[in-house]
Amino acid sequence: MAKKFLFRGKTTEELQAMNMEEFSKVIDSRARRALLRGYTKQEKKLIEDIRKNDGKLVRTQCRDMVIVPEMIGHKIGIHNGKEFVAMDIKTEMLGRRLGEFSLTRGRVKHSSPGIGATRSSKAVSLK
Repeated sequence: MAKKFLFRGKTTEELQAMNMEEFSKVIDSRARRALLRGYTKQEKKLIEDIRKNDGKLVRTQCRDMVIVPEMIGHKIGIHNGKEFVAMDIKTEMLGRRLGEFSLTRGRVKHSSPGIGATRSSKAVSLK
């Protein structure tokens, strides 16, 4: 039998049935303060777009939005400064920020010198 995921003792259905004040008591203090301040214009628009679009990708640049139970199961494209990274929102992500799941810095891989490099930089020492 598969183990059912609980977020701080609550199932996904119980979390989705909660209003914002009840949910804010379950999450940590930093996210609670952000939710109790209210949504910005961008965040309100994102929530409306999520409600309208069933299963479609919703693109946003609002990286500081706290993930709420209303977003669970939706696909959100989070901007990382260059492109939109598609992300399926899961129960484990609740209370975190959208930007935490769309990294802004890529990994640098150094290899041999590229086109236009000088002759000396192409030389590899034998030691």
